[in-house]
Amino acid sequence: MVEDVASPAGFQRNPALVFEFYNVRRAKIRAAQPNAAHHALAQLEREFPGTVTVVTQNIDDLHERAGSRNVIHMHGEAMKARCRDCRSISLCETTLNETNPCPACRVVGTLRPHIVWFGEIPFFMDEISLSLSKADLFISIGTSGNVYPAAGFAEEASRHGIRTIEVNPNTTEISSHFDEHLRGPAGVKVTELVEKILASTNISDIVV
Repeated sequence: MVEDVASPAGFQRNPALVFEFYNVRRAKIRAAQPNAAHHALAQLEREFPGTVTVVTQNIDDLHERAGSRNVIHMHGEAMKARCRDCRSISLCETTLNETNPCPACRVVGTLRPHIVWFGEIPFFMDEISLSLSKADLFISIGTSGNVYPAAGFAEEASRHGIRTIEVNPNTTEISSHFDEHLRGPAGVKVTELVEKILASTNISDIVV
């Protein structure tokens, strides 16, 4: 069950299993490369005169490696660890287990993956709500529409009167909350959309 490796109870029962699960994911992330959509969003942040905020449910660092800097990881980051004692967050780009000391407080056995597990509250919800309240455009890219609270962002944006665009090859459960739908692969559609946005003059803040 996914809860065995993605819940506080699963971690308490079998920390070795959870550490190994994320060690494998971490290795796969290191081997992966940003795609065209990642690069297009990084270009948007570089060249757009206003603010571009990327809110991601993914736990990889591909947005950063593509060049994005204003990234909110609401579900945490696989390449980081968090101390359960002092709460400090540290880089963890290789393996993690029960023998690692916390880089900040030096206590052994207190680190855990810096991931939001089932039953935990996503990070930065206040910051995300503030960004949505100020944005002129909200873009959802590849979101299934099944996982909350992220699935509620489109409806929240609509309440603020923000223009909303869904980039997804398929219709989702939240498609009705969007003003515009771009059907197709993210690498193609996001690249085309970024080109159009950069040619526009009436947008100041974007949340992706």
